[in-house]
Amino acid sequence: MPKSPAPASPARTPSAPLLTVAGGQLVAAPRPSPEKAVRVRDRPTPRNPYLRLLATPGARAFTAGNLIARLPMGMLSVSAVIMIAGSRGSYALAGAVTATGLAATAVVAPFTARLVDRHGQARIAVPATALAVLGSLALVLCVRYGAPAWTLFVAYAATATTPNTGGMSRARWAHLHRGDPAALHTANSFEQAADELCFMLGPVLAATLCGALFPEAGTLVGAFLLMTGVLIFAAQRATEPPPNPRTHKTTSPLRTPGMPALLAVFLATGAVFGALEVVSIAHAGGAILALQAAGSCAAGLLYGSLRPARNVRRRLLVCLAAMTALMSLPLLAAASTASLPVLALCLLLAGAATAPTMVTGMTLVQRSTPPGQLNEGMTLSVTALLGGVAAGAATGGWLVEHAGTVSGYAAPTGAAALALVIAAAGAYGWRRRGADRG
Repeated sequence: MPKSPAPASPARTPSAPLLTVAGGQLVAAPRPSPEKAVRVRDRPTPRNPYLRLLATPGARAFTAGNLIARLPMGMLSVSAVIMIAGSRGSYALAGAVTATGLAATAVVAPFTARLVDRHGQARIAVPATALAVLGSLALVLCVRYGAPAWTLFVAYAATATTPNTGGMSRARWAHLHRGDPAALHTANSFEQAADELCFMLGPVLAATLCGALFPEAGTLVGAFLLMTGVLIFAAQRATEPPPNPRTHKTTSPLRTPGMPALLAVFLATGAVFGALEVVSIAHAGGAILALQAAGSCAAGLLYGSLRPARNVRRRLLVCLAAMTALMSLPLLAAASTASLPVLALCLLLAGAATAPTMVTGMTLVQRSTPPGQLNEGMTLSVTALLGGVAAGAATGGWLVEHAGTVSGYAAPTGAAALALVIAAAGAYGWRRRGADRG
């Protein structure tokens, strides 16, 4: 006798209810439609490149921590100047203390980055940040209780162990998107825009805290944000690049072909920033500098939405040429008119070339540095940049004092032209070695 076909199982019927027990009774609950389940699972990929970037698993968490940790980079030096000058009545002493800290950072930062590459970001960044925070707190105590002047230099020099949080973030992007030039281009643009934003907001926040509360407030809040941000950043272990234990055959990124020329370009570019900052403050006050940073931030975000260049080294030459041309605008404005709105517009336009230049330069540093030494390579570039900032500030200050602000604006233009010449000379050597992978 043939068997009758078995009835369809309720579990296989899309509209069949789900049976469950509630309160000792068997009740039915509606089964979700498969169309809704498909719509939840198959979410479209965002078209905006920055939304796609932040959709990377773990990216938002480490980016949030990094932004918190990076904001004090624009706060601590300004806070130290306000605090020391207000207590001791000497801007010369305040400037000398911060310059000493900058010099100490230039020496210590590459070694800190080398340890980060060798042992991992979390293992090195947290204790290095703790030492830097202790240095900031020691500076506050020395200023507050009238300690001898030499203690201020020692305390601020201790902050040199602050890790390069921007470099560590770029290293994470390079690890997460290795082999994807478009994503790395967007990531570098995002990081450069974040740098500009933090250096635009940091000094304003520092000055507000020191003025509205008490002179030590900017340093204390900056130290707290730095430690908090690094702890959040370091806790995101899933996105951390693996450590790269060194062998006796490992060489410094300085010996990588093309790296010395790149560092020289960063040195000259830093002189552009340092000279422009001092001359603009002397000519129109510090608030006007926010326009230059705003122009750079906007240009960086726009640049990141474009397709990456096929020949990155050629793109660097174009960016440096544009920066040289745009940096002449503040000089022309200062020489031809005393109108601050005109100067402000020129500074806004001048900033439009700085972020694309930095993004392209950082891309070349990433390509020129061995993967296991990214933190060290990028920290070397930041160190060169800071050295250039110090040299440019000194040159711009001397020109303002002895020749006036109009002549002072010639310093950033000349530094940009020097960076272009160095890059052009380096490009000839890169072509001869066939090292251009862009």
